[in-house]
Amino acid sequence: QVQLVESGGGLVQAGGSLKLSCAASGRTFSSNAMGWFRQAPGKEREFVAAITWSGSNTYCTDSVKGRFTISSDNSKNTVYLQMNSLKPEDTAVYYCNLGFSSGRSYQELNYWGQGTQVTVSA
Repeated sequence: QVQLVESGGGLVQAGGSLKLSCAASGRTFSSNAMGWFRQAPGKEREFVAAITWSGSNTYCTDSVKGRFTISSDNSKNTVYLQMNSLKPEDTAVYYCNLGFSSGRSYQELNYWGQGTQVTVSA
């Protein structure tokens, strides 16, 4: 069993910041990376960022580059997503995911957190 528990969502004004956390527990040995996805109302879930547990590889979608930073704390099995300069279009439910990285890209496995709402007001 794998458990992913997210925290840190909320309501913030445009230009503000939020930091999401995702703590993983259980049988995580099948993965070597974790990522964040988001889903806005009426839209498909999209990839946001990912990081290998070693921290040697990070991946980020273009729309958040320069604004979002992903990091990890192996001692706590926790991944963070620092979100700065938030925009209304960042509003979505953010999901943590356990995945795998071959080095060139991130591949999600079917382990998801419950999601945390991020709302950015104009």
